[in-house]
Amino acid sequence: MPFTIRPYRRFPLCCPMTYHAGLSENHGTIWNVSLTGWRFSGDLPLRVGQSFPMTVMLSDRQSIFIAAGIIRWKRDKEYGVETLVADDATLDRVGHYVRDQIRAEHQDTAASRKLVGRVFIE
Repeated sequence: MPFTIRPYRRFPLCCPMTYHAGLSENHGTIWNVSLTGWRFSGDLPLRVGQSFPMTVMLSDRQSIFIAAGIIRWKRDKEYGVETLVADDATLDRVGHYVRDQIRAEHQDTAASRKLVGRVFIE
């Protein structure tokens, strides 16, 4: 796999998913998400370039459906998937999750800077 710089940051997300390869329904775990894709591990081997639908069960007990994702890389039972086809509502929910993670990260950074500033001032 050639080295490429990712266009979007990834954020941790641990949740169950199902995916279909041929006639089989298979189960896996999503480990992180970005605006354009996912990293997951699964119980059925997939090939780089293979496309498939998947359903992700989010932490709020709601699911989102990705009509088509494509395997961009694989390492043992881990896969990198680019989202190819999803409806606008699904893309909005993924975008909302990513924005929330960025916002939380900035708040944590600002809080730790204040704490460090107080330590040095006092």
